Amino acid sequence: MKLTKTQKFMLYSLGRWFDEANKKIKAPLEVSISKSLFIGVVKKANIADKQARALYKNLEILGKKKLIAYDNKELKLAPRGSRIYGEINRSVEPYIILNEKLRDKDPISYTKRLQTVFR
Repeated sequence: MKLTKTQKFMLYSLGRWFDEANKKIKAPLEVSISKSLFIGVVKKANIADKQARALYKNLEILGKKKLIAYDNKELKLAPRGSRIYGEINRSVEPYIILNEKLRDKDPISYTKRLQTVFR
């Protein structure tokens, strides 16, 4: 089953949300989120420009493909979804690290001499 870019993006955003939210909590506990709350997070953070109904449909498709699961009306990554999320994360992570390094420290500070030209 091939995933579309939108499905990969939804799976990545859900997995990333879980990673970031679980960093704030002690080890034996885990964060959970309902489908409607997750869609609210996506809309509020301007992660996706789609309407709420389209986001619901994308989550339903991920559920049918057994990439996400529902446990007492709470979303969670299924084992297969977790594996695919890991693959996506490994392919994107170098770009994220580069972006963070350039944002944290002035890019000019990495060079000894800087050449400028008139345009």
